Amino acid sequence: MASTRTSVANKLLSGLPDGDFALLAPNLQPVDLPVRRQLENRNRRVDQIYFIEQGIASMVISLGSNRSIEICVIGSEGMTGLPVLLETDQPLHETFMQVGGRGWRIGVEDFRRALEASASLRRVFLRYAHTVFGQMAFTALANGRYSIEERLARWLLMVSDRVEGPVIPLTHEFLSVMLGARRPGITNALNAYGKRGILEVRRGEIELLDRKALEEAANGSYGGPEAEYRRLFGGAAN
Repeated sequence: MASTRTSVANKLLSGLPDGDFALLAPNLQPVDLPVRRQLENRNRRVDQIYFIEQGIASMVISLGSNRSIEICVIGSEGMTGLPVLLETDQPLHETFMQVGGRGWRIGVEDFRRALEASASLRRVFLRYAHTVFGQMAFTALANGRYSIEERLARWLLMVSDRVEGPVIPLTHEFLSVMLGARRPGITNALNAYGKRGILEVRRGEIELLDRKALEEAANGSYGGPEAEYRRLFGGAAN
């Protein structure tokens, strides 16, 4: 049980007014979130809402082998359960942990009762949903109109924000799935950034060395949803 807002690191929860937080607190349970932990399953009823404190979750659309792509990244700025928030019961996507961590969970019925009890609580979470849709829109734009190098730069910046440090524990193969690109293209892009001194690739991890240069390499594909999150919530989207 989370008795006070100071006991949580999730930015949505910690930013709630006392009264709204009190509606959720008795039913929040701490939970470990290891790598690959499934948080939502496509076309299956959602029974828990997760508020991430550490680690990163990916929302992925998948239609079988070689037909998967990430549509949203969630870290300590966010939550799962958008279908429930939007008054339905199951997603068309799946959500799983791509970087292990921890968080809080609450049952769907307890979450719904809290929303029904407070219009201000519902408003906060709907504003968060708006920022998620913004991220998805920029992802669609990046996938359709930007090069693999630019998309990779954007994605590394988003993940770096959420791991709160320059080192990202990921493999080339996983990057290719998340970006919907062939592994050789990912490798070539990483090597190009490595030669420019922007990042360093090691076995199982990538370290960002020059964030400003990576932001320039993203060519405008990064920053819009992050600015909107700051506008609405007063902090960084990470």
